[in-house]
Amino acid sequence: MIKIYGMKTCPDCTFVEEQIEGKSEFQVIDIGEHVKNMKEFISIRDVDPAFDEIRGTGSLGIPCFVREDGSVTLAPEDVGLKSREKSACRIDGKGC
Repeated sequence: MIKIYGMKTCPDCTFVEEQIEGKSEFQVIDIGEHVKNMKEFISIRDVDPAFDEIRGTGSLGIPCFVREDGSVTLAPEDVGLKSREKSACRIDGKGC
């Protein structure tokens, strides 16, 4: 099963969620729903090389995809999904 870390308030995440509706090979984990979900995501974000390019840029790095083998990607295409044309919500308000 592919885990997808995201938030209901993120347009990129909701775009991905629409694509996986009814697909049992994906599990959505809303990091805003419970602090344990946020901690789980942060423990990945703090160390995984997939986040190297976005750390310190104001981007959170969601949606984040964790494949069954434990590898992490931020590209929906890597798990057979599509990216939203305009993306990259940032803390400075650019992108959303």
